[in-house]
Amino acid sequence: MADVTSGAVAVGSPVSQATYLKDYRPPDFFIDRTDLEFDLFNDKTTVNAHLTLRRNAAVDAAPDLILAGENLHLVSVAINNIIQPTDSYQVNHQQLVIASPPDQFILSIVTEIDPANNLSLEGLYLSDGMYCTQCEAQGFRRITYYLDRPDVLSVFTTKITADLGQYPVLLSNGNLDSQGLADDGRHWAKWIDPFKKPAYLFALVAGDLAMVEDSFTTVSGRQVALKIYVESKDLNKCDHAMQSLKNAMQWDEKVYGREYDLDLYMIVAVDFFNMGAMENKGLNIFNTSCVLANPLTQTDMAFQRVEAVVAHEYFHNWSGNRVTCRDWFQLSLKEGFTVFRDASFSADMNSATVKRVEDVSLLRSAQFAEDGGPMSHPIRPESYIEISNFYTLTIYEKGAEVIRMMHQFLGADKFRAGSDLYFDRHDGEAATCEDFIVAMENASGYDLGQFRRWYSQAGTPVLDAEGDWDQQRGCYTLKIQQSCPATPGQDQKLPFSMPVKVALVADSGLLAASCNSLSAQLLDGNEFLLSLTDSEQQWQFTGLSEKPVASLLRGFSAPVKLNFHYQPQDLLQLIDADNDGFIRWDASQRYALQLVQKHLTGEQMIDSAAGQQAVKALGLSLSQLLQQGLSGRGWDLSFDAALTAEIIRLPSYAYLIEQFDSVDIHAISEAIECLQISLSAQLKSVMVDCYQQLRQQLESLGEYQPLADHVALRSLKNTCLAFLLRSLDSSLLHLAETQFDLANNMTDQSSALSALVNCPLENAEAAAQQRVDRFYQQWSSESLVVNQWLTVQAASDKPGALGRVRALMDHEAYDNTNPNKVRALIAGFCMRNITQFHAQDGSGYELLSSEVIRLNTLNPQLASRLLSPLTQWQRFKTPQSELMQASLQRIADTENLSADVFEVVTKSLVAS
Repeated sequence: MADVTSGAVAVGSPVSQATYLKDYRPPDFFIDRTDLEFDLFNDKTTVNAHLTLRRNAAVDAAPDLILAGENLHLVSVAINNIIQPTDSYQVNHQQLVIASPPDQFILSIVTEIDPANNLSLEGLYLSDGMYCTQCEAQGFRRITYYLDRPDVLSVFTTKITADLGQYPVLLSNGNLDSQGLADDGRHWAKWIDPFKKPAYLFALVAGDLAMVEDSFTTVSGRQVALKIYVESKDLNKCDHAMQSLKNAMQWDEKVYGREYDLDLYMIVAVDFFNMGAMENKGLNIFNTSCVLANPLTQTDMAFQRVEAVVAHEYFHNWSGNRVTCRDWFQLSLKEGFTVFRDASFSADMNSATVKRVEDVSLLRSAQFAEDGGPMSHPIRPESYIEISNFYTLTIYEKGAEVIRMMHQFLGADKFRAGSDLYFDRHDGEAATCEDFIVAMENASGYDLGQFRRWYSQAGTPVLDAEGDWDQQRGCYTLKIQQSCPATPGQDQKLPFSMPVKVALVADSGLLAASCNSLSAQLLDGNEFLLSLTDSEQQWQFTGLSEKPVASLLRGFSAPVKLNFHYQPQDLLQLIDADNDGFIRWDASQRYALQLVQKHLTGEQMIDSAAGQQAVKALGLSLSQLLQQGLSGRGWDLSFDAALTAEIIRLPSYAYLIEQFDSVDIHAISEAIECLQISLSAQLKSVMVDCYQQLRQQLESLGEYQPLADHVALRSLKNTCLAFLLRSLDSSLLHLAETQFDLANNMTDQSSALSALVNCPLENAEAAAQQRVDRFYQQWSSESLVVNQWLTVQAASDKPGALGRVRALMDHEAYDNTNPNKVRALIAGFCMRNITQFHAQDGSGYELLSSEVIRLNTLNPQLASRLLSPLTQWQRFKTPQSELMQASLQRIADTENLSADVFEVVTKSLVAS
């Protein structure tokens, strides 16, 4: 762990609360049964918990029982129905200590909590008048005193009593056992979950909700009732989520052999939620943004997100619930594995290539930054101060990539055998990452000894590759060196084991070749899977008739940075001739990056002949790509228009920042803007043709449908529109104006609005503002659409962004206690409007630090997650780096910092 003694750190700060993996010990007690009774009132909630405990005979247990608790008012404690005197136990703001209890007993605890004022959104709280819970990771201790750790599994029963008029729907985990009327207009419901689970999977919902119902017949013939609960106004937005759920259930049976195990599966949508969704056993609680979908109010991207998140939480029923994690250091055991599963599902439901490009784009722009920053950690961390800070892209996305590499090494059949063994061996248990690896080894016979380093070593490995062509021998030699930079607490790294997929490409496509190395496996289609295990390895490919271009890391076979000296013509050849969609997209990104790098070193794209020629060559390649789809008859639905859209998009700022050791963000912005204008002008004619033809083709397809082929066509159409409105041709403004005015779906309407808002032409401002106002008037009653409206304005890179954001903070539509609103506006500005956030005077940093300080005591989880843009301060040149550091120090100097914010700020300031 990094030294945190320097800087403005107060004595007694949360640093003393660090938890270490090496200190893990099994629980002193188990809780076999947890019987809960909730009495919900407007001013308080009373919780009566009856815990059936027994001492863990397998360990040298401490004599006392120590239960975690937070923000609780303790009313009484009873052992075996005997009320205990107050001097027989100790209680403080974090725990309840029962001195020397019996080896087996029933502990009854009565507590009072205040959900209405629980703005942290952990434990039991109110979301727009509806009671709901969020207990992962450590929220259950805000409900009652408990052994709030994932390796304590218990059978739960839950009885909820509330006012019938206000809260007609009462839900909890498992199956409904009984229900009835109580006194004074109240009613009750009792739920029983027959499967043991840790407290973090507990859920409760009480509210005035409407329901959409369906059913699913499992492979064994059982009928499962499927219910989605929403506010009545949102009943028309549930069909897509329901179909996604049924698709996920069917897919999991087919691909993993996993059948659902309860009679009922429920989803509830809530508007105030810190996360995307939660896999509570049988009762998933979702952020509204991850379950509601209607063509008029949600975009294609939102539809796909709903599909992915619904599947993700359903897949957790086995990879997370039936088999849970022993401790929070094993978080990637359930999250990385489940992200891999949901990504595979989404690839099967939509364009597999585009899904891969999207995942890699997120990994390379955001997770690599995390790997190279002060919060860098392995996918199985060694320590944490606040576990909420470790719900990271490293745990989720990199964790999924590690599982994906394992899948590549073992192959689909052996990986399936390994997952079957893992589920069967650990069903009903709290497992570890090592348990998963051992199951894979036992089922496949594959030695994953060196591969385990992915779980313990932080950072992004770097591959330095060289290729040598021997014309006379028809031989291509590939040499790869691997390294990994130092990360906090890990100066030296051992070589990783990783799969590197390779092919050799000519103008006509992939070349046939031979390779005699034992570490090279020939796959179908002239593709090789290389096993890289040493610091340096080389392979010889023979039997080649012409000089090839190396297609390296196909499908992004490993989460690494690749350094290879591609000539511009090599990259254009990969764009034109490779059959790997990821490689074609990556080649386009690399080519654009080379142009930006040359621009920064003085080879101007407009003013120099060489720069103009390089841009022209890329434009010609992209033009030919677009022409392939036009073909005079419209875009063939089998042609992946969505991949074309990805290839022609310029690299994101987040990706570009990752490519420089010292970032001059305004110079990068100037370069990318210059490239945008040059390409827009060059491609204007073909893009107009594409836009018009795609528009006509979509109209001929009839009503909006979120089908993969239709999504692809809209994606390319709106990418062309965004390009055209950057071309400085005012005659094209009407395209966006007309699309906005006539749109019959949110994808087209919001895309047109974004294009207008970001158009640099002065005569576009009036049209843009008019439609910004109309958009809000039309959709002011739709919270999720208003979030889009906030983000479109916050992310606009036109001058005056900070003033627009501050004005929107005072707007009637903004609620600074709602995480969705904060993410839409504040994060929309700080994470999407890169040039304006990094204003020369530091005003963007001042805004963010003020919001973090405000949220620190209200919602620490949200506050710490907003901090991400400031943690990269050392990557930037002055004055940006100094101003960012000063904003971090301002936060660090704030009294009563939460553990969440303290950990991120302190590690950021002391990182070397």
